[in-house]
Parts: sequence; C-alpha cells; structure tokens
Amino acid sequence: MADLLLAGAMVIDALGERRADVAVTDGLVSAVGEGLTAATVVDCGGCVIAPGLVDLVTRLGEPGHEQAETVASAARAAALGGYTAIVASPDSTPVVDDAAIVRDLRALAAGAAVDVEVAAAITIGHRGEALAPLGELAAMGVRLFSDADHCIQDDRLMRRALEYAGDLGVTLAQRGESASLAAGGHMHEGPISARLGVAGIPSEAEELMVMRDMALCRLTGGRLHFQHLSAAGSVAIVRAARAGGLPVTASVTPHHLTLTDAEVAPYDPMTKVTPPLRGEADRAALRVGILEGVIDAVATDHCPIESHRKEAPYDDAPAGVIGLETALAVMLTSTGLPIARVLAAMSWAPAAIAGIGHRHGGPVEAGRPANLCVIDPTATWVVEGATMASRSRNTAFEGHTLRGRVRHTLHDGVLVVLDGEAKR
Repeated sequence: MADLLLAGAMVIDALGERRADVAVTDGLVSAVGEGLTAATVVDCGGCVIAPGLVDLVTRLGEPGHEQAETVASAARAAALGGYTAIVASPDSTPVVDDAAIVRDLRALAAGAAVDVEVAAAITIGHRGEALAPLGELAAMGVRLFSDADHCIQDDRLMRRALEYAGDLGVTLAQRGESASLAAGGHMHEGPISARLGVAGIPSEAEELMVMRDMALCRLTGGRLHFQHLSAAGSVAIVRAARAGGLPVTASVTPHHLTLTDAEVAPYDPMTKVTPPLRGEADRAALRVGILEGVIDAVATDHCPIESHRKEAPYDDAPAGVIGLETALAVMLTSTGLPIARVLAAMSWAPAAIAGIGHRHGGPVEAGRPANLCVIDPTATWVVEGATMASRSRNTAFEGHTLRGRVRHTLHDGVLVVLDGEAKR
C-alpha cells in the first residue's frame, strides 16, 4: 500500500491533462490512476496536481543579509507558493564566485523545505573584470552562471564567458542592460517619467545588450538565458534568434507581465524594480511571448528588502520585490494565460533551463520523484505582506485580491505544505 494518496484531482503536466489520483511511496510517485489506496488519503477534489514549480532567480538574503531573508524563510515561502526547487541568485555577501562559498551555501540549504540549487557568478565579485573559475564550479555541479543585476559590459569578456560555457555545457544567465544608457535612471523612460520628474531608463538600454549578447551567442555557440525581459523590442530579438536556431532561452517576472509604469504614479517604492516596469505595449508583448513560447519561463526575481530601506523616497529606495508566495496566483489572476501554459512556464521549462529536470518539473508518473504541488485554481485571497513567510514585506501586490492558491506541496514525498500551512 502507498504511503500517501492525492485523490480526486486533475493532473496537469507536460503530457497533458487527465483526471487521476496520485499515489506516493518512499518519496516517489508509485502510481497514477483510479482505484488506488494508501495509508493516508488527502482529498484534492476540485484541485490541480502538477509538478512542483521551479524558480530560476531567488535572492536568499543569507549569507550577508539575514535580516531581510534566510535560506529557511525563503524555502518556506517557496513551498507555500508551490515551489519544490529554487535557484539561489549568486549576488549574496560574499558573492558566490568560488567553490568554498558554493559548499557553504549548500550546507545552509540542507534540510530546507525545498531543493536549493546554487547559481554562481560569471565574473569575480560581479565586477565584470575577470571570469570566475567556471570550470571548477561546473565540476561541482553548478549548471547556471549569472552576474545577477550586473550585466557584463565588456564585449570581449562576455565572448570568453560564452566560449567557456559552450565547452563546459553550462548556461550563462544575463540581464541585458547598457550601464551608460541606464545610468541615473529609476523607472521606465517615457511620458509618465517625464510627468513625474523621475529620471528614466529607456527600453533601448535593454535591447542593445540583448542584441549584443545574441550576436555573441551566434559567434560562440554558448548557451544563453536572458533574465527578466521587460521590453517589446527584446522579445522581438529573442523571437528572431530562436527562429534562427540559436541556443537561447528567456524568462520574465510576474510583475512585468501584470504591472506597468503607470503604477509608479504615486511614487510607490514597491513598484521600483530592476529592470523597471515598462509601458502597456511592452507588457502586451511579454504576454504574447509567453503564450507563443518565445519566452520560456516565469522567474520571480524574489528580492527581500527590509521595510525601513524600501520605504525611502522613490529615487533613494532600492529596487526589488518579493514574489515566491504570490507568483502563481498573480499569473492565474492577471495574465489571461491558460493554467497549462502558466504551469509550463513555472515548472518544467525552468527545471530544464536549470538542469534539474531529472528531479523537478517532469511528468507526474510512476518512478518520478514526488516533488508536486496541489493547486486550488478557484480559491481567492488577499495579499498581506505581514502574513507571509518571508522576513521582508516588500510585495508589489499588497491588498490585491488574487485567484488560485496552493493547498499542498510535496517535497520528496513529504507534505511540506498541508492545507495552506507550512510544515517545515
């Protein structure tokens, strides 16, 4: 007899949709079908069972900023949001740019409510001057390298990084931004920034770097992932590159898919993010990109910031918002995308990009690790930062009524979230 049975739900994964119960034994899915039995039965009537979500960009806070977030609190927030794996952004203190720091971070993550994969820096200290020891880190199992918000400006250095990535079989993740064109900006450059008197960052700052990196990808053959696309022009560039067969993928955040620079109007620092929220045409292009599969994945860019820092005047406030607990519901509520496409962008596509598809995001079938989430797609709830698991409260969706909530999350067959409550 199975240990646990998830009963009465609709299963949605990369294979499609079907109504079935899911049995779990010793951390694995042991059977999917009807008429199954188990020692413990969890009623999932009216819900969707899906592979656990995977986040490509989670800023853990720890080490260095434990007052904003710890590995444990971020993992708990992730589990509540339906995630079974998160990729730790390397822009901690210290930057994750050598083997010892990778080992330390993995030790911190041992026993967390979800798997914590470690991304490492492309350049030492994210300074864009010298490459980190990519080969040594890849030998440790690091599959994703990123300089986080520090876009590599040196063309020759980025070329070398992509050449190494191709040789090592790893992926470089880059957020495109021309530092000189974006310098001094705090929001999207356009009519609203002009009216508010806030210095802007033009879309071209992103598009120029996306175009440059696409050219370098074509030159080197190295795998490249574009993080946090925000501009319509960037989507068009990626679309053309993919049509040409280049090995590129892309992701976008829930807040860029659902909010625009109009939300900045009350000088609300909770709308200050990197890259900035852009115009309606950009938001529409991002949604089309997700629907078409030109943009593969949705990544939260979960960025916890203490209240006293985030509540500064707009120009002085740091950029970033939390998103692990709200991402799925925001996507289901505000994008108009079908749930199967949302799950593809938040589960199996990011799992493949992160190189963890053997454990996460795979089909719900016998023999697979029981890393699953159970979603009630009709449940409604109001976002309250003060009640979230994250140590920080900087959500862009405070007070919003969202549709869709995670009821249960299983990590290696263990219910780490049961009836919406964290158990680890």
